[in-house]
Amino acid sequence: MENEQIDAMSKLLKSMSHPIRLKILCLLQDNEMSVGDIREEVKTTNANVSQHLNILRSQGIIDYRKDANFIYNRIQDPRIIELMGKMQALFCPSMK
Repeated sequence: MENEQIDAMSKLLKSMSHPIRLKILCLLQDNEMSVGDIREEVKTTNANVSQHLNILRSQGIIDYRKDANFIYNRIQDPRIIELMGKMQALFCPSMK
């Protein structure tokens, strides 16, 4: 592996490694969710959820769409969905 690839992977994994961001990614594996729905699931404030979503967006991990007054988030890179599935299989085998 080249240093550039290692640096890119390190940056990606660092942005995913926060517990709230990991939970958000777990929630978004199967479908898109609004900020409000995510907030209810992770039990934190809208501002905190928005900060975490912005970090994931800045890394190209998630994307969003607007529908009226709602913003729906989804994982945009299928490799992230695959990675989340593998991590769940390794660390949470009872979940899948």
